[in-house]
Amino acid sequence: MRTPVPDYLQDIMESCVDDGEVASYIPELANANPNRFGIALCMDDGTVYEVGDYQHEFSLQSAAKPFAYALAVEHLGPDGVEEHVGVEPSGDAFNSASVDAKTGKPSNPMINIGAITTYALTGPISLTPEERYENVRLGMSRFAGRELEPDLPVYESEMANAWRNLSLAYLVRSTGHFTLPPHDVVDGYTKVCSLKVTPHDLAVMGMTLGNGGINPVTEERVVSEDTAQRVLSVMSTCGMYDASGDWMTDVGIPAKSGVSGGIVGVLPGQASLATFSPRLDRYGNSVRGLQAFTRLSQDLGLHIMSLPPTGESTVRSVARRDQGDGPELHVEIQGPLRFSSAERVMRTLAALPVSDEPVVLDVSRVGSADRISVRMIHESMHRLHTDGHQVMVRDPNGVLRDRWDYNWDE
Repeated sequence: MRTPVPDYLQDIMESCVDDGEVASYIPELANANPNRFGIALCMDDGTVYEVGDYQHEFSLQSAAKPFAYALAVEHLGPDGVEEHVGVEPSGDAFNSASVDAKTGKPSNPMINIGAITTYALTGPISLTPEERYENVRLGMSRFAGRELEPDLPVYESEMANAWRNLSLAYLVRSTGHFTLPPHDVVDGYTKVCSLKVTPHDLAVMGMTLGNGGINPVTEERVVSEDTAQRVLSVMSTCGMYDASGDWMTDVGIPAKSGVSGGIVGVLPGQASLATFSPRLDRYGNSVRGLQAFTRLSQDLGLHIMSLPPTGESTVRSVARRDQGDGPELHVEIQGPLRFSSAERVMRTLAALPVSDEPVVLDVSRVGSADRISVRMIHESMHRLHTDGHQVMVRDPNGVLRDRWDYNWDE
């Protein structure tokens, strides 16, 4: 059987109405073919569904910002970056001088003034301009799972008209939120924004964030889980410029757009969607990309605030079994373990009678467990042990292995 997902994506693509104008303030972008349209959907296991112009390369532009921000956070830590770049929505256009009135700190890393500052924080101050750019380029390539190269005509066109970004860089330099030469920072930042990707690449990059920092295709850890979570949080509130509030209300997917026509949106642990269509609305967001995301969110219930499934079926069975040497209490659980489902397991284990009967926790049907649920169940197992039970875990898939001190029953 052929999966219907590509057919569904094709239907979405054909239903989108083209409107808007290509970005004209960068001459090279003004030459883009406005009829290009590609969609790529990357699942959490690295499977990618693609339709349309999914192999067409375009420059990242502002879609580079979340990934450069992630690299800065990895280098300086969240507090080190936030000392110089905030995380508050600005409500202003992407090229506005949105800074704190007292400190001069840029509002967030998803607008130009914050992204330029972020770029200056991506590595040690001792790096040469060439080393800094190469460091970021390699990091972006790890997100994509392949070597990314710049679109030099776009880079040169943008630098020839970078007066606004240069003025923003000098403003931040004057307040001391970075100390590198402003021209070097803008030059490197612009070159990073000119890196060429396909919708396929961008979807994989997004899913790397949605996969807790691990590239789903190469299986390489690119950034930490905490960094990925922080980046997605900022994307959810600031990623779509001054339309971010409308986007989060109507679409509900953490996302970032770029004026070349790309949008990447991420549902943590589920999927990442990337679209490319050059015509933009008045906020600088792709018109057909917006339509595609809106329909996907509505059709498939992908809004991040959608009601999650309950954990009622997490505990599959609780039974006392006679094993010859005496009875054992078998607790079988299933499905992914998160806070709410782990709480159900904790409640079930807490209800077991205090005795010296062995307890077997069977997690053979559990596909994944996050670190909080592991800690919760670890505490429950510890308390069962304290109550006098011999505790064993059946975990042939290694979901909880190496995090327990209990006996293993394979």
